[in-house]
Amino acid sequence: PLNECIDLLCRQMKLDPHFVEFYEWAGANNVPIVVLSSGLIPIISALLEKLLGHKPGPHLHIVANDAESRDGKDINSEWGWQVRYRDNSDFGHDKSLNIRPYAQLPENVRPTLLYAGDGISDLCAAAETDLLFARAGKDLVTFCEREGMPFTTFEDWSSILATTKDIQSGKVSVKKAAKNSAEKVSGSNGTTDNAFNGLKN
Repeated sequence: PLNECIDLLCRQMKLDPHFVEFYEWAGANNVPIVVLSSGLIPIISALLEKLLGHKPGPHLHIVANDAESRDGKDINSEWGWQVRYRDNSDFGHDKSLNIRPYAQLPENVRPTLLYAGDGISDLCAAAETDLLFARAGKDLVTFCEREGMPFTTFEDWSSILATTKDIQSGKVSVKKAAKNSAEKVSGSNGTTDNAFNGLKN
């Protein structure tokens, strides 16, 4: 049953508590957050509600696969649900397709695109953004190192928040932040010390 799956995951999974501060800052500063995931919308929604203590506000959007009834059964019955994939890609959700329309907007209306991820399903989206945050020690870092793709590592959302604040306030440009990341990659032979958000220009 889907409801039992959700309850089990909510009990066992721990989310980064620093994301709450990032979420609150983003809401106060008109910065939209888009959760791009190969997971399921009802599970992600439940996990976020547990972490935040309430349903996410309108500045947070979830774009992911979904759950649907199987053969007309009650979705909360035994074998009563199945995954409804967004597309036919390997993970059922090609995240780059969600980012590309924004990346291709004219410069005067195009938002600044920041992306945080950690896994294989994030590879397709990595090249579409202005600044990529990759979780330390995960598959996305390995891929970026191998391909020479600029990225900034993060341990938790506190460092993502600090960098995003600096960009939003004008203390540092996103191009400068990305350049610093690129220099770390090239200067260390590819060795450097998972949500997508759009900063409005």
